[in-house]
Amino acid sequence: MRYLVREKLFAIGDDYWIEDDRGHKAFLVDGKVLRLRDTFELKDAAGRVVAVVKEKAFTVRDAMKIENADGDVVATVREKLFTPFRDKYLVELAGGGELKIHGNLIDKDYRIENAHGDDLARISRKWFRVRDTYGVEVADGADAGLLLAVAACVDHLTHED
Repeated sequence: MRYLVREKLFAIGDDYWIEDDRGHKAFLVDGKVLRLRDTFELKDAAGRVVAVVKEKAFTVRDAMKIENADGDVVATVREKLFTPFRDKYLVELAGGGELKIHGNLIDKDYRIENAHGDDLARISRKWFRVRDTYGVEVADGADAGLLLAVAACVDHLTHED
């Protein structure tokens, strides 16, 4: 499934619908105002919270945490300690393991893969002609909410750099 995502989702108080490739509203990005750090909730079309994304405060390396609806951290997106030119971030899963992010982050042409090297999501600007947007193609059976939240974290962290 492909989703259309607007760049820079973290505009203060901004709400935005992520649409599927048929133009249906799939997830609502609910930007929170009056917070000390960037925060948003990702809600499904029925209004249920799928993920809460928060920028981690007071860290040496840039990082964002992704929580489930109960407030439990499920993943942390952070800068790698040593980074080659392109692969700069990784996703540490709370249940153990990590997801790898490979490709050109600035130009929005990268993929998220599991520890076995299987693609879970591909992110690209090439699929849509809408300005300031990019596509997220999620593999069958993968957690779309988590992968969309990871893509939003990468977008935010690369813009901060």
